[in-house]
Amino acid sequence: MTHENHGDFAEFAAAAWPRLVRTAHMLTGDFHEAEDLVQTTLVKVCARWRRIPRDDIDVYVRRALVNNNLSRIRKKRVTHLLMPFLPETEHRTHGGHAEAVGHRAALVQALSALPARQRTVLVLRYFEDLSDPDISAALNCSLGTVKTHARRGLAALRAHPSFTTDPSPFSGAH
Repeated sequence: MTHENHGDFAEFAAAAWPRLVRTAHMLTGDFHEAEDLVQTTLVKVCARWRRIPRDDIDVYVRRALVNNNLSRIRKKRVTHLLMPFLPETEHRTHGGHAEAVGHRAALVQALSALPARQRTVLVLRYFEDLSDPDISAALNCSLGTVKTHARRGLAALRAHPSFTTDPSPFSGAH
């Protein structure tokens, strides 16, 4: 890798790190697992950096992150314990955020109860704001499969005990 390419990659990785870790945290349910997943993904992306078309970098990295996570889940097949907060909310001590932190913790807990593919579809749709065709491409599955995972995942979230007394953050279909 030339020095110029290395600089481009380092700049991309530094700028994308917070977003990738947030997405990975929602996928894994564990902040440390999320950081490991992002590191693993970026190492693999770095090795192919010169060959990735510049217009496809975000799509390529997102797909690599999702695929690495699904591979990690297949290898481990264990239940992951979740942190009761997202990394950025842990450090906020301002008044008035307690309810938002509570809702976020409930969401992370409810997401952890979903099968990996349903959780991945919901995270990509609602946290990465991807369209169904983009999710289909990222997961290398049909559009119908994405819609089925989204429908089932939303139904499971709505039925989760964390949301049976509070209004669900997922109101209505996308």
